[in-house]
Amino acid sequence: MKRSGLLQGLVFAAGAAAMAVEMCASRLLAPYFGDSQIVWAVLIGLILIYLTAGAALGGRWADRRPAAGALAQVVVWAGAWVGLVPILARPVLDVAGAGWAGMQVGLLGGAFAGVLILFAPPVLLLGAVSPYAVRVAMRTLDDAGRTAGRISAFSAAGSIVGTLLPVFVLIPLLGTRRALLATGLVLLLLGGTARWAWERRGAWLTAALAAALAVAWWLSAGGVVRASGDLVYERESAYNYIRVVQVGPERQLLLNDGLGVHSMYNPNSLLTGHLFDYFLLAPYFAAQPPAHPRPSLAIIGLAGGTVARQYTAVYGPVPIDGVEIDPAIIEVARRYFGLDEPNVRAVAEDGRYFLAHSPNRYDVVAVDAYRTPYIPWHLTTREFFELVRDRLTEDGVLAINVGHTGVDRALSEALADTVHTVFPSVYLVDAPEDYNDLLVATVRPTDLAALEARLAALDSPTLASVAGRIQGRIEAWPAGRAVFTDDRAPVETVVHGMIARYALAWLRGEVKE
Repeated sequence: MKRSGLLQGLVFAAGAAAMAVEMCASRLLAPYFGDSQIVWAVLIGLILIYLTAGAALGGRWADRRPAAGALAQVVVWAGAWVGLVPILARPVLDVAGAGWAGMQVGLLGGAFAGVLILFAPPVLLLGAVSPYAVRVAMRTLDDAGRTAGRISAFSAAGSIVGTLLPVFVLIPLLGTRRALLATGLVLLLLGGTARWAWERRGAWLTAALAAALAVAWWLSAGGVVRASGDLVYERESAYNYIRVVQVGPERQLLLNDGLGVHSMYNPNSLLTGHLFDYFLLAPYFAAQPPAHPRPSLAIIGLAGGTVARQYTAVYGPVPIDGVEIDPAIIEVARRYFGLDEPNVRAVAEDGRYFLAHSPNRYDVVAVDAYRTPYIPWHLTTREFFELVRDRLTEDGVLAINVGHTGVDRALSEALADTVHTVFPSVYLVDAPEDYNDLLVATVRPTDLAALEARLAALDSPTLASVAGRIQGRIEAWPAGRAVFTDDRAPVETVVHGMIARYALAWLRGEVKE
């Protein structure tokens, strides 16, 4: 291979690896810290800082030693560091898991910072490759522009591949740790090959480092991402880190950081004792519900199918469209959560896209696309709720799961204000068992007193027991001013404010777990 071809290969690989490390880093952190906008902002910002510092260092190193072999050695060490990241990060992340369990803010912050610092050496080295390659490739000042442009183009092309390949191929097939190990191994072998081709040196070092990464690859076979004694199943999909855990007789579905339970399944009990149960009451919020409703239902955020199973058990084989963006979660629901009802049609699609293209109309639309502590912003806007209203029947009901921090219901209130611009009657149901509200809105005007009387008169033992748990906890929401739109929906800002206020209260000793 010509010298220029190897040089361009190094640059391409370094650009791809830098982005692959960033994409894998987000997945490495997600089981412990989530994949919120805060995590992404910190991660992207620090990766850019590391790349910037690496570029400056690479230029200085190249001026001191403008040798192709030295550049190849930088790539070798970058590959070794990338391969070390998933190994060294594990003990730090285990500390983070303990911090989440005990809500120890200092421990969490230290673990998060430690993992991010761990990414500094490999990304600094990768950032040094392009300026180093420009210096090595440049022969005269007359071709300086062409040389720099060519190197930049190969680096950018590599970055494109490094952004897409982990998400669509490496992580789904190999998992995050092995994706990082594979990236490191490719860098190491490419750098070692280039150094041998140019200087006939470094073969033994490359072989030793490659062997070490190969051993790490072998040891990672079958290992869990986040260990726990109750783990039944785990998987990394293109969208989520998925865990199924066994808690006594009950199975729970946990996604990403695991702070929220997304589904529950107990073959011996229909009710869960949590907010899922309150979705069962949604048909009775309608202005004139039949004595024995048989509501058609659309669920945005099917997850493990808890609500779908409950509706089928209580109301019979009513038509249910369950929409879940992650097809891997649908597989888990069928395998571990008993989602086998023939009346439930599971659709792997974005919820808003599904509603926009569905020809059906529903008596109830349930939105439970909660990703702790967020709701996807495009499912919170006036335009989305207008779409929901268009897919509801003339006496239809919308029900949404919204989180809060106990006394701080800023997100619930903002959503209630927004929904009220589309629906005439809006209610907030405070779930006493969880940090959640059930927001309910009706297509036709309804009255709180009539609603409470109707719930109190339910003759179904199951529904009556659920209604009894929220007696006196339903609040009719007045029209407000906060409106989320497709142009401006600061959901993250609202949630971040709630988190900040909760953290301050915790530091002052006002939060009791």
